[in-house]
Amino acid sequence: MAIDIVPHEIIESKILLIRGRKVMLDKDLAMLYGVETKALNRAVKRNIERFPDDFMFQLIKEEFDNLRFHFGTSSWGGQRYLPYAFTENGVAMLSSVLNSQRAIQVNIQIMRTFTRLREILLSHKDLQKKIEDMEKRYDQQFKIVFDAIKQLLIPPEPKKRKIGFGREGE
Repeated sequence: MAIDIVPHEIIESKILLIRGRKVMLDKDLAMLYGVETKALNRAVKRNIERFPDDFMFQLIKEEFDNLRFHFGTSSWGGQRYLPYAFTENGVAMLSSVLNSQRAIQVNIQIMRTFTRLREILLSHKDLQKKIEDMEKRYDQQFKIVFDAIKQLLIPPEPKKRKIGFGREGE
């Protein structure tokens, strides 16, 4: 078995959810491939016909600002343009425009990571469905238990105290 160039945990940490899609940003991909971000983007622009909107899109300012806020990075210095986000298909297409041995190996690892994440999500959905089915099936049998638990969760009403001074025994 081949040795991974980049640990899959690092790749997983670079996969973001933007516009409801799992994507990787150009700067993260460039870092993984061992090239400059501008070199990666130049290669993409030379082959732009290979990257339709469902393979790659440029973030809008609000999305970029939200990412900066989320990751706690400063607006001082750094990137001067809005980054590009590559979907799984876009990442696969990158291997055809970045023709280096490292790019090929890293691409294989990224594709395996996307596949692994998809499998994890599917198994999670299966488990969730099984629990929902059990709730429907056993709901009547455990209704008394559920009702008792709900009663325990209701906070008791605080006792009302009289305001002011009172006589002893009151």
